[in-house]
Amino acid sequence: MAKIIIPTPLRKFTGNQATIETNGSNVLESLQSLAETHPEIKKHIFDDAGQVRKFVRLYLGDEDIKALQNEQTAVQDNSVISIIPAIAGGIN
Repeated sequence: MAKIIIPTPLRKFTGNQATIETNGSNVLESLQSLAETHPEIKKHIFDDAGQVRKFVRLYLGDEDIKALQNEQTAVQDNSVISIIPAIAGGIN
């Protein structure tokens, strides 16, 4: 099972768990598994069309999945997926 590291702002949707083990043979399936077991996190990761939101960055280990095969990047049992939500706002 791949492991997904949940960023602090999204942990309230996973019962404050920092990591979640998921099923799936690739990044997308792993995220879908996460959304199935923790449905409240789904709207923060996927848009209405079921696509990963554009402001969500995903890493497999230290690699941005955009440099690999995006959401179709294969995962192994010892893979670690990190979700990095964009942070915006502040005072200019």
